[in-house]
Amino acid sequence: MSLHNLHNLCYRITQYKICEVKFCCRFKASPYFEHNLTSDLCSLQTSLIQRFQSTLVVAEHNNEKLTPITLNAITAAGKLGGEVSCLVAGTDCAKVAEELSKVQGVKKVLVAQHDCYKGGLPEELTPLVLATQKQFNFTHICAGASAFGKNLLPRVAAKLDVAPISDIIEIKTPDTFVRTIYAGNAVSTVKCNDPVKVFTVRGTSFEAAATDGGSAASETVATAPAVGVSEWLEQNLTKSDRPELTSAKVVVSGGRGLKSGENFKLLYDLADKLNAAVGASRAAVDAGYVPNDMQVGQTGKIVAPELYIAVGISGAIQHLAGMKDSKTIVAINKDPEAPIFQVADYGLVADLFKAVPEMTEALK
Repeated sequence: MSLHNLHNLCYRITQYKICEVKFCCRFKASPYFEHNLTSDLCSLQTSLIQRFQSTLVVAEHNNEKLTPITLNAITAAGKLGGEVSCLVAGTDCAKVAEELSKVQGVKKVLVAQHDCYKGGLPEELTPLVLATQKQFNFTHICAGASAFGKNLLPRVAAKLDVAPISDIIEIKTPDTFVRTIYAGNAVSTVKCNDPVKVFTVRGTSFEAAATDGGSAASETVATAPAVGVSEWLEQNLTKSDRPELTSAKVVVSGGRGLKSGENFKLLYDLADKLNAAVGASRAAVDAGYVPNDMQVGQTGKIVAPELYIAVGISGAIQHLAGMKDSKTIVAINKDPEAPIFQVADYGLVADLFKAVPEMTEALK
């Protein structure tokens, strides 16, 4: 459609709406006619809005590999209609840009490389995101609801003077989103009237985009001047041969019922047989049994594996908020009244110190 024809169409829609009001007043059109006319106009308006949507997905990566939650964010962006572009900012992120160019649903990959983007500091990335949005006039900006996305996008929204929408689980229309509140016990539908919608995406609520079959074009964007208010020094990550907690297909989690950090070895042995990640409840983390990067729950990590095995976990609301979307939940607890059994697909009332070693032995 040419720009001239587009202007004519928009003018006709405007005239049509005016005629509708005048016509209904003068001739008292039937409610049936008014309903159909209004419905047709709404459908036409929605179609036009979706056609001119454009979404910027801020990619999370380590300069070598894309973080999986970005693929979920791309799927969510695709549901808005219009083109989906990805912004890759780093120090040497050519591999990530190449990986993203093959992802289905991505139209364009925007690449910015500079030493100031080391570590993905929000103070440095925010000016870049703002400049990119201004250059390409994106209507939506999103990222995964990880520590990276939660750190960056509220700052971007503040600079744009819009309200950020966090941790969405569904997209109804380009301006209407669904998110959970009260630790997942209630669902809120939010309509955003801001000119630019800024939101983070819960990875477990959207399928990951296919990593092959795409043919996105790559484009270099100008880097913003370094802000210099913060500096990336280093990070010390826990190294493990087990799968990453948020992307694992099987998760074995332990709670305060394990009584000590040494007893988590029972879960490590079981997890090795299942090729599973190991998580923990907040009670176990607060007790010092395991580090906080293993925490599953509202204030920890959100997981939705194919199989979730909860060992010695009572099932507090805070923990359920982080794992209740799991496909199959197995609970092992000696207390038959434990709340975890209310959400579990399979429950075993037994002493975990006997049950877990028996399960491990059976899997050998």
